[in-house]
Amino acid sequence: MTATRKPNLAGLSLAKLRALFAEAGEKPFRAEQILKWIHQRGVLDIDLMTDISKDLREKLKLSTEISLPKILEDYESEDGSHKWIVEVASGSRVEMVFIPESGRGTLCISSQAGCSLDCSFCATGKQGFNSNLTVAEIVGQLWWANSQLGGFHGKTERPVSNVVMMGMGEPLLNFDNVMDALSIMMDDCAYGLSKRKVTISTSGVVPAIDRLKDFTDASLAISLHAPNDELRSKIMPINNKYPIKELLRSVQSYMDSLPDKRVPVIEYTLIAGVNDHRQHARDLAVLLEQLPCKINLIPFNPFSLSDYRRPSSSSISNFRQILQKAGYTVTVRTTRADDIGAACGQLVGDVDDQTRRSDRHKRRHAQSESARKDGVKVFDSTDNLAVAADRL
Repeated sequence: MTATRKPNLAGLSLAKLRALFAEAGEKPFRAEQILKWIHQRGVLDIDLMTDISKDLREKLKLSTEISLPKILEDYESEDGSHKWIVEVASGSRVEMVFIPESGRGTLCISSQAGCSLDCSFCATGKQGFNSNLTVAEIVGQLWWANSQLGGFHGKTERPVSNVVMMGMGEPLLNFDNVMDALSIMMDDCAYGLSKRKVTISTSGVVPAIDRLKDFTDASLAISLHAPNDELRSKIMPINNKYPIKELLRSVQSYMDSLPDKRVPVIEYTLIAGVNDHRQHARDLAVLLEQLPCKINLIPFNPFSLSDYRRPSSSSISNFRQILQKAGYTVTVRTTRADDIGAACGQLVGDVDDQTRRSDRHKRRHAQSESARKDGVKVFDSTDNLAVAADRL
């Protein structure tokens, strides 16, 4: 018989903490006290929670636990960014990244050990998939970042002002745990992050986007990366299930449900010779003309199992100018922390792959490298699509 695991206080939202204390015959305000001790003061030892009676502390020690993932390694980039390797209960190691900027600090958080979606331009997808992270393992990344950066030690401002669910994994395929983690991040008794400063980045899990409005009002970013279904399906297999028209309809519905005038961010990774030609930019401008949005262009960051290349500066500039002339607000994401393998798309961790996909990618890449050494041209499934599309 498997023993029932104790509730982990570090992973319980305010609503679930209140329910826990109500069931124990305790006052609801105990939930606020626990949240503040763990997530505002960084205290994990129940004995140190001095405004809780000794009797209740003894009960909590017997009936609950406070457990967070382990930080194994800390890599610091020349630009001041950090990448932390985090070990989760499954034994897999995931990565989170902190990027300091003028006036803000952004933490990129993982939601899964690996990823099941296998987007061709992302290193995480080539690791395969192991498990969903628990609520405590997701919000624990924010706890650790604050701890490592001095955020629990009397500073008036926390080092982490923005959170993006943009690390390893597809957040909306771990829906319930991510929603509870976001609730803790945005709770005034915990981290108190603004709904404008917590962003869910999704590859387009349409049924989950349709559910979002009932659980959160966080901001939304969409990993689009192509202006048509044919190309997007080749580089993002999820598009075969949820094509672009259906995805944009779902996104618009969520944005319409919000009480303010926020718009989604459309993320578009520019890959040389694949999706970075001028006609792609024109097609993208037409595709999005009915969806108020901002566009974030992300120059591809190379990694070991990919044959893709970063586009030239002129290709990036031309792409941006076409979109700007069409009336869009466009930013180009500055590459940060690539010296520690922590740039966008480079997170790999150490995943006990249940899908065996990582082995298949390694074999395929080895075959490609061997063919190149023999002077044989190896065509990827997306080769020449961009040339055909550039109809100047």
